[in-house]
Amino acid sequence: MTLPSTPIDAQALEELPGFYIRRLQQIAVAIFLEETQDFGITPVQFAALTAIHREPGLDQRTLAGRIGFDTSTLGSVIDRLEARGLVMRSNSPTDRRVRLLHLTDAGVTLLRDIDPSMRKAQLRMLAPLPPEQRLVFMDMLRTLLEANNVLSRAPSQA
Repeated sequence: MTLPSTPIDAQALEELPGFYIRRLQQIAVAIFLEETQDFGITPVQFAALTAIHREPGLDQRTLAGRIGFDTSTLGSVIDRLEARGLVMRSNSPTDRRVRLLHLTDAGVTLLRDIDPSMRKAQLRMLAPLPPEQRLVFMDMLRTLLEANNVLSRAPSQA
């Protein structure tokens, strides 16, 4: 793909990958929220719960790195999950400033219950692609993310 050498005008948006990436992210969030509406959870909350489930006792800073989310905003995400009784914080035995995160039984149950809806959302996102192109597309996404991770305002450290 070659980008136009003339100045960008409103008609040229369709030639810019960033335009499509932003729109695809909006669509992905909309599909996720539609499929999981019974659970009242956002994609970022889902990512946080999944990472905490995978690594119980994770601290907030490490969690932010795992899911590629800025630490200041993640605090309010964790506040909401804690208020819903899905996550609990405990003090670190080695550093009183650090709060360790664990899923509650309700958090584990929610992750189990939301799984079919979340998977349906993922399939819907990829449904327009022929099955043989879906893995290729996912590989291409990973390549772009890994190569550009350091440029993110919240680089993933997973």
